[in-house]
Amino acid sequence: MKKIVRSVLLIEPDEFLASIYEKNLEMEDFQVTRIINPERAFKLASTKKFHAIILEISLPQGDGFDLLKIFKEDKQTKNIPVIVLTKLGGKNEIMKIWQYGADDFLIKQHFKPSEVVDKLKRILAK
Repeated sequence: MKKIVRSVLLIEPDEFLASIYEKNLEMEDFQVTRIINPERAFKLASTKKFHAIILEISLPQGDGFDLLKIFKEDKQTKNIPVIVLTKLGGKNEIMKIWQYGADDFLIKQHFKPSEVVDKLKRILAK
């Protein structure tokens, strides 16, 4: 029986964390594409089929909130689940994340990489 490969776009500027998340995802048979640049991330997501997007809101080259909003408004990407995985946890930021249409929201300090993968698997099982 052929295994279904699920692809994930990982938008994480921290190289160390990105590699940890990538390893954990790959151990669960996810194909991971890592990217930092928001403009390139959107172009990639709108042309290649991803099963999910994991997005850090704090990006050095742009606004992750804007990127989330674009993902959820664009016809090519609006149905791709977006999990926001961020170090930000202020009330206004959290409200904005939900308002812009995130499918889930995790604060990095509160979740181990394996728990992030479990959360992603639950979202994709819906």
